[in-house]
Amino acid sequence: MRLSDLQTGEKAVIVKVLGHGAFRKRIIEMGFVRGQKVEVLLNAPLKDPIKYKIMGYEVSLRRSEAFMVEVISIDNLINTENTETTSTSIINDETVKQIVDRSAKTINIALVGNPNCGKTSLFNIASGAHEHVGNYSGVTVDAKKGYFNYKGYHFNIYDLPGTYSLSAYTPEEIYVRHHLSEEMPDVIVNVVVASNLERNLYLTTELIDMDISMVIALNMYDELEDSGNTLDYNTLGKMIGVPMVPTVSKNGKGIDKLFDTIINVYENQEPTVRHIHINHGPIIEEGITVLKNELKTDPRILKHFSPRYLAIKLLEGDKEIEILLHKEQNYDKWIAIRDKERIKIEKTLGEDVESAIANEKYGFISGALKETLTLGNKETARTTHLIDSLVTSKLFGFPIFIFIMWLMFEATFTVGAYPMSWIESGVGLLSEWVNSIMSPGPLKNLIIDGVIGGVGGVIVFLPNILILYFFISFMEDSGYMARAAFIMDKIMHKIGLHGKSFIPLIMGFGCNVPAIIATRTIESRSSRLITMLINPFMSCSARLPIYLLLVGTFFPNHASIVFLGLYFTGILLAIVTAKILRRFLFKKDETPFVMELPPYRLPTVKATFRHMWGKAEQYLRKMGGIILVASIIIWFLSYYPRTNVAPETITNTTEESMLQQKNSYIGQIGQFIEPVVEPLGFNWKVSIALISGTAAKELVVSTIGVLYSENDAEENMGPLSEKLKAINPETGQPDFTPLIAISFMVFVLLYLPCIASIVAIVKEAGSWKWGVFSIVYNTSIAWIVSFLVYNIGKLFI
Repeated sequence: MRLSDLQTGEKAVIVKVLGHGAFRKRIIEMGFVRGQKVEVLLNAPLKDPIKYKIMGYEVSLRRSEAFMVEVISIDNLINTENTETTSTSIINDETVKQIVDRSAKTINIALVGNPNCGKTSLFNIASGAHEHVGNYSGVTVDAKKGYFNYKGYHFNIYDLPGTYSLSAYTPEEIYVRHHLSEEMPDVIVNVVVASNLERNLYLTTELIDMDISMVIALNMYDELEDSGNTLDYNTLGKMIGVPMVPTVSKNGKGIDKLFDTIINVYENQEPTVRHIHINHGPIIEEGITVLKNELKTDPRILKHFSPRYLAIKLLEGDKEIEILLHKEQNYDKWIAIRDKERIKIEKTLGEDVESAIANEKYGFISGALKETLTLGNKETARTTHLIDSLVTSKLFGFPIFIFIMWLMFEATFTVGAYPMSWIESGVGLLSEWVNSIMSPGPLKNLIIDGVIGGVGGVIVFLPNILILYFFISFMEDSGYMARAAFIMDKIMHKIGLHGKSFIPLIMGFGCNVPAIIATRTIESRSSRLITMLINPFMSCSARLPIYLLLVGTFFPNHASIVFLGLYFTGILLAIVTAKILRRFLFKKDETPFVMELPPYRLPTVKATFRHMWGKAEQYLRKMGGIILVASIIIWFLSYYPRTNVAPETITNTTEESMLQQKNSYIGQIGQFIEPVVEPLGFNWKVSIALISGTAAKELVVSTIGVLYSENDAEENMGPLSEKLKAINPETGQPDFTPLIAISFMVFVLLYLPCIASIVAIVKEAGSWKWGVFSIVYNTSIAWIVSFLVYNIGKLFI
């Protein structure tokens, strides 16, 4: 509860004061400290300012300032005490102190750092969460919240997106800065890579400018020690006024010490803490001082940012800060002063202000490291350079990438075939057992055809999904994914994008939804939109069960080739679409390709299996959720109305079952749509499966499983692959042939994305029209390509 929430006459006890720097200090000096009682005396006619009584005297605060004070109302104190002790409504000061102390032991932490610095690993080990870790930028594109209890304190931990600075250049930078200013965490944990301090500490200097409570986690400290370098981190921490703690987040080393230090900083008991100013040289400092002094005259703007930080950002021409200050009365005056100081600095130094400030910050970092970092004699980058000379070379780069993709699909199919057959046998045995113990009737049909036929038809592919994610996780965590983007940059550039777009596209092989969200890391809006719209052409893991079913049924001896062909067809159509969009809808932009190539790291078994288990858990939840419900709905629509069939106690013939299906609700819907898909080789059952796949692509297999289970009892027990190859009595031909299977897989690959992906496109693009575009364009392309595949294929078969 905030002090501004209290009504006239209400009393409260102060828990803590949020904010930073001079603003927070001023409020505390006025007596707003933990444990003090405060009473609301009067609200001004316009509800601002508010008069309070504290420590025997009256003081007025603006509502925005009162919002920065966290309190517990006296009524809540009484209710809390009555609940715990069933005492009277009168509580003594000692009890108040105990309750306030308990409330004050909640610490809000924000993890801030560069991409690839290990923030998410630290977040996982501290909070026990299972967020995915990737050794490339853009894995975290939103704040993830976790919880952690330690030594009587409750920690709320926020894992913020990786960012190199707090400028307003990328969406991540804007998001991080907004979170720090609006959410006002009690302590920031600045996670830096201990073996790459010069680059990582640039963000630290900007956080120091913001004047907020901070602890530095020297992460991956084992890499610094292995390199032979030594760092006097205690001295470095004292120099910059921020405590430093060595950590190794992959195994938890140093985590306890880190949280001990966080507690000390929060309780104002850490001797290392002091606020310093990063010296930017006399010329720039003069401009900062002039602007800072003018900004300090308006206390309303200082509750979220320090005046020094605002002054620096104004000098740099930061557009977001200009928007923030635009409504203030003195804005024009500040801008005039800013422009005057910018001209002076640029004329004197001979370079633009932003470059000059960055140079001074790096100069400060370099000077601090010269005094505290001793370099060893080991060549730490030798292994990385050796591997890069092979995997990014002109001669071997693309063949290695294609081989890795082929190996991934080959292992997914061949290795996964063994556990897949075991699960398939188990599903078959379960169907036989249910068939033997239940008497004929709708309930039996529901369980065998709806639940087991639908869910069982999809769950058999779980091992293949896990193997696919094992490879994707390994490539991401090892650092190879960033190299794939590097070697693809030239190709991406030719279609009007750049290498950074390749990362979300590769992520799309796992799931299109997080891949679409990951496009936030792309600075150019046009490139971001194009990457979003072509992402559904990347074949996500939800389509994998469809491929595994049909490839295993019709192309078991050429599985990896067919898989590779499907995936590269999606990539080819994505390239063509990107070219069309860049040519007709978006002007070409030359966004610079700036992307970190992190050192290679051997992924830990724990991290890899955590990722795999997370995906298995997600997959199994789908089994018990949307797929189970959809399978039951599909069964109901295919089972009713019951007309022209034998009584339930008599086993229906295949012809009777097919007639029943045709006359059912779903049969009528399918036959209505059938003329649209008939030129592609599909019958009405396939059209229903495609419609159900708009909710989730796994539903295509479960729908086929349900619809092809409506035969006689003996045939129900066979595997789904045999049912697909069976002769249709009506046509005298099987519903699926190798050619129809190829046409169907191509359509599934290309047609409209699932609802979740469409929602993600609309949300990230900021307009529903791009969601509609994706539905219409993708489905049209799918129909045309499948039509060509089927009809050209008939000429040769």
